[in-house]
Amino acid sequence: MAEIVLCRIDSRLIHGQVMTKWVNQSQANKIVVVSDSLAADEFMLEIYLMAAPAGVKVECCSRADAVSKWEENQFGNGRVLLLLPDLESMKEVYDGGIKVTDIQVGGLGGAPGRKVVFQNITLDDEDVKKLEYFQEAGVKVIFQTIPEDVPQNLEGIIKKYNN
Repeated sequence: MAEIVLCRIDSRLIHGQVMTKWVNQSQANKIVVVSDSLAADEFMLEIYLMAAPAGVKVECCSRADAVSKWEENQFGNGRVLLLLPDLESMKEVYDGGIKVTDIQVGGLGGAPGRKVVFQNITLDDEDVKKLEYFQEAGVKVIFQTIPEDVPQNLEGIIKKYNN
């Protein structure tokens, strides 16, 4: 059975030195990317696989496949960095049975109607509802873009969003 050592929400998914830092810090030896769009795009998937740190196995699957794989064998063996592009994907796999205890929000890009709450992380009202859902379920949610940042707690982020 795999151990999820880091569950990260980052719209950039696997990207450069930031991802290498998180893999090193968490000592993950496998990255499971959960993205419907990436799983369906062979060309982009190849690009992301090339961006993965050396020696780290990468698997990409849709939300539904992630839930099925978790039910079947909990992602096999090893130390897994579970990587999702958005809070909607996280909620779907969480409700499907991947019950993580901690979520790290590391990057949610900008768009109309979104507010910057911490560095490059933006939220909208739907994101806040999902974050509150996780909080009510007892999941610890922090905001941290790189390991050198001081983690920001959810209460402070929501307060900033509401101001």
